[in-house]
Amino acid sequence: MYNILVCDDEKDIVSALTIYLRAEGYRVYAANNGREALEVVDREDIHLVLMDIMMPGMDGITAMTELRKRRNLPVILLTAKGEDTDKVLGLNVGADDYVTKPFNPVELLARVKSQLRRYLQLGGGAVQPTAITIGAVSLDDDAKTVTVDGERVSLTPLEYDVLKLLMLNAGKVFSPAEIYRRVWHEDCVGENPVAVHVRHIREKIEINPAEPRYLKVVWGKGYKMEGDIR
Repeated sequence: MYNILVCDDEKDIVSALTIYLRAEGYRVYAANNGREALEVVDREDIHLVLMDIMMPGMDGITAMTELRKRRNLPVILLTAKGEDTDKVLGLNVGADDYVTKPFNPVELLARVKSQLRRYLQLGGGAVQPTAITIGAVSLDDDAKTVTVDGERVSLTPLEYDVLKLLMLNAGKVFSPAEIYRRVWHEDCVGENPVAVHVRHIREKIEINPAEPRYLKVVWGKGYKMEGDIR
C-alpha cells in the first residue's frame, strides 16, 4: 500500500481527495499547511505528496524548497486558475506535475498513478544499459544515482527520467512534446513543462548552465545529450 500526503488548507478538498485516494487503495495522510506537511514527511514513509500552493503558515512553494532538501519523492501541486507564475516557480523548485482546481478526479488519479509508477520504477520494457557515462556525467540506473565528476547530484524523479532518456539516446534530438510523451506517458495539454525541467537539470550537471557542455538545445527541434560516451 502506498502512502500519499494531501496538504491543503481547505478541509473540503482534503476530505474529497482522501475519499478518491482511499477508494484506489492508497493510505492517506493529511496536513493543512507546509509546516505540517514537512512534519508528516519526516515521520512517515510517504511515497507522493499532493501540495496546495496558497496556504497560511507555510505556503506550498516554501514547503517544496524544504522538502527537496530532505526527500526526492514526487510532488504534484494543486493550483488555482490564474496561478501560472506560481506553477512555473513550483516546477523550478522541484514539483513534478500540477493539477488545476477544480480538478477532475479521474485526471488527478491518473497523474498520481503515473508519478508513483515512475518513482517506484515499476513496469518494464526493452533491456537497457544500467549505467552510462557521458563526459563527467554518470548515471547508474540500478542505484538510481547521478554523479558529476564523482560528486552525487540530487535530482527529482522527473528530472532523473528526463536525463536518463537523453543519456540513453545520446546524440538523438527529442522534441519537448516527445520528451513529455516518453517521460510523462501522456500527451501534453497546455503549457509544456519540459523546458523548466531541462533548465533545472542543467543547473545541477553543468559547470555553466548558460553555456552547457552536455544537455544542449537544437533550436526549433528540441534537446539532446552530447559528449564522449564511456
